[in-house]
Amino acid sequence: MGRRKIVAGWCRIVAGLAVFSLGVHMTIYANIGLAPWDCLGMGIARHTFLNYGLAMTAMSLAVLLVDLLLRERIGYGTIIDALLTGNLVQFCNSLDSLPENHSTWLGIIVMLIGFVFMALGMWIYMKAAQCCGPRDSLLVGLGQIPIGVVEIMLWAAVLLAGWLLGGPVGIGTLISTFGAGAVMQLVYSLIRFEPRKIRHRDVAEVTRELLGNRPPAREAV
Repeated sequence: MGRRKIVAGWCRIVAGLAVFSLGVHMTIYANIGLAPWDCLGMGIARHTFLNYGLAMTAMSLAVLLVDLLLRERIGYGTIIDALLTGNLVQFCNSLDSLPENHSTWLGIIVMLIGFVFMALGMWIYMKAAQCCGPRDSLLVGLGQIPIGVVEIMLWAAVLLAGWLLGGPVGIGTLISTFGAGAVMQLVYSLIRFEPRKIRHRDVAEVTRELLGNRPPAREAV
């Protein structure tokens, strides 16, 4: 991977996060309840000087620090994700001039379309192969017990904190918790994308490439 390809990968990451953030914005506009992490971000924004975007960025950086303590692989994609995603969603929220939605059925439709954009954004992002977002890395880092159990426990704790802080909880919260992954799997099946086949490169590997210090080539077996 040459320097131009690395920079092109960073551009791909930003583009993917922009598409993903539009999808998250749509789930917020749906106005039927938020996913656990977004609920917590909104709850923090209610009680601090931070807006939603900055609250999500602060949480992502905190999770990134935990990832480092757990010695998880961190890529430039992880760092860009932590710094940009919340603020890109906030940018979409600020630009939105549509009236507030009060229809449950319209909200469900908008939320499902948002999931599609989120899945496509993650596809664009992951094709850069520069590691996952901070929260995905955290799930892996805590995965000494089955990862499904870890995910449920983490979501429950985050959602409880968000609800206590006044974050929006509703039918959309259930749909986000259990439906986003299903929509993502459907989208990836249609475009024939398998995330587990990607070999991600961490910060150390990519930095060596940028500096021109290539690792020795492996001999063919």
